[in-house]
Order: sequence, then C-alpha cells, then structure tokens
Amino acid sequence: MDYTNKLVLAPMVRVGTLPFRLLAAEYGADITYGEEIIDHKFLKCDRFENEILGSTDFMERGTDIVVFRTCPLERDRVVFQMGTSDAVRALRAAEIVYKDVVAIDINMGCPKSFSLSGGMGAALLSKPELIHDILTTLKRNLNTTITCKIRLLGSPQQTVDLARKIEKTGVSALGVHGRKIKDRPRDPAKWDEIADVVSALSIPVIANGDIFEYDDFRRIRDATGAASAMAARGALWNASIFSEKGKLPWEDVKRAYVRKSILWDNDLKSTKQTLKEMIMHYSCLELAEGKAVIKAENLHDLASILWDTLSLLTPTSFTCRVVYCRDEKPAFSGMYGL
Repeated sequence: MDYTNKLVLAPMVRVGTLPFRLLAAEYGADITYGEEIIDHKFLKCDRFENEILGSTDFMERGTDIVVFRTCPLERDRVVFQMGTSDAVRALRAAEIVYKDVVAIDINMGCPKSFSLSGGMGAALLSKPELIHDILTTLKRNLNTTITCKIRLLGSPQQTVDLARKIEKTGVSALGVHGRKIKDRPRDPAKWDEIADVVSALSIPVIANGDIFEYDDFRRIRDATGAASAMAARGALWNASIFSEKGKLPWEDVKRAYVRKSILWDNDLKSTKQTLKEMIMHYSCLELAEGKAVIKAENLHDLASILWDTLSLLTPTSFTCRVVYCRDEKPAFSGMYGL
C-alpha cells in the first residue's frame, strides 16, 4: 500500500462508519479509517453478505447489531482499526476481517478511560514488549498491511525511541498524533515532535493534528516531512475538507451525509452523533434543528428535518431511499428501480 502524499480520514468513534467514509472518499480522501472496534466485541461477530445493500456486514452474533459494515466501493482504501491488549486475541479478530479491508491498524493512542482501563489505546505506549508482540504476531500470520497509530510520549526522545521499536516490527506505516495523553483538543498539536519521529524512521509517517483546511494537509507535511496527513475533527465538521476545490457549505455536506446514511441503512445513534457534532461546530443544539436531531427516532425523522418534502411520507428506510436516494447507484438500485 502506498502512503505517499495521501489524504487520510482519521478513525473516529461513532463517526467513521460506512456512509461517512464513503462521503470523505467522494470528496477526495485517499485512505479512510473506520472507527476503533474492540477485539472482544469483534470476536462475537459473524460475517454476512448483505444482498439488499450490496455490503459486507459483521454482525454481533444473535442480534441485528452491525458492528462493522463495508462495501466494494471502499475496498482499496478502508482501514480496519482495532483496540486490543492481547496479541492472540488481536490476531483472531483480524482474521475475521482482513480480506475485506486494505489494512489492519492497531490503536495505540486513544486516551479515553475505557481504553486505558482495558490496557488498550494509549495504555500500550508504556508497554513496548506488548506492542512488539501484537504487531509481530499480526505481521507473521496475515498477508495484509499492518500499521499502528500512536500519540506523543512525555519527551521527544521517548517518542522517537518507541517509534524505532515499532518500525522494527515490520509495520508498513506509523500514524502519529501530535498530542500527549494529557493534552486537550484545544492544545496545539506539536508538529515539531512529529518531525522528530519522521527524521528517525525510514517507514512512512502519517501526521495527525490540527488539520482544519485543505491547505493544512500540505502545511503539516512540509513542517514535519511526513509522507501523508490525517484529519479528524476538521473532517468531522466538514468532510469536504479533502477537496482541493475548497470546502462546500456545511449544510450541503450535512445533507449528503444523511443521504448516504439512509442509503446504507446506517446506525441511528452513529448518524445522530455525527450530525450533532456538525451542528455544535457551526450552530447550536439548542436551536430548532439541533433539538429535532436529538429527538429523532429513526432515519426518516432526520431526513424530514433536512427535507420538508419527506415529512408527509411513512417513516421507513425504504421510503427515504426511494424519495431521496434515487440519483445514487447502490448495488440494490435495480431491485427497486431507483
């Protein structure tokens, strides 16, 4: 897999589902990470071919919960990111999905208490031997691209030392978030410390932190020497950040996201969470639109908020697809004459 001059969508919980990944790719993202999925949870999943949607679904056994959904449209760009604290368990989980994605990435940067308490995410940063075990186990047993994503340690030298150890495991690339565990999103990303990592390694580095405009992709690469650049919040707020033509009005992006969420029957909680994040950045959840999103009970309700013509229709995913997604071309379009 080539990591040269790529625009990358970062992994984001409840955001990086199939509709958002496809939207980012449509605007210009070269590589799209799915949301982090914990190995324990994924081991409870079975793989199904969804003939209606034309997707591949990984569903929690005995339920109708889709834990991960992908499709052929993103096969050459989607990265499955996993949360894990055990090499054998990580391998078992990766074996379920690796043939349906372009790469497997291990999350070693999440600072949330859930990850830390489970020995996952940023908790791995202080366990280089476990990192080595996880990555070498995956590399040795899977014929696919293996990467990981870290954040900065206490000092630049500590980060460089860990990055060198990771490089020796044979991973294809390393993502580096330019903040430390205790840093807040409002704290400036330390691009200079990412540059230290880039200088010390021979494998590609994906720089992450404070990318809010299209030009920032170039700026962070120039400042750090990184091979590629990754956007998280900037992409969440407006996925057209990946377009070299410039960002579209957020209202247009918002509608495009809901359209794809309907088309791919996205999880309601994920769709609402993503919309709320967009609204909080550009507007306010206390206004009419924000309140309506919070109260929405299905995808039809969300569509009705954005397109008044749908308010008279019955609240079914099928109706929404017929009315609003007729100009899309999903795998099932021929079945319903869309």
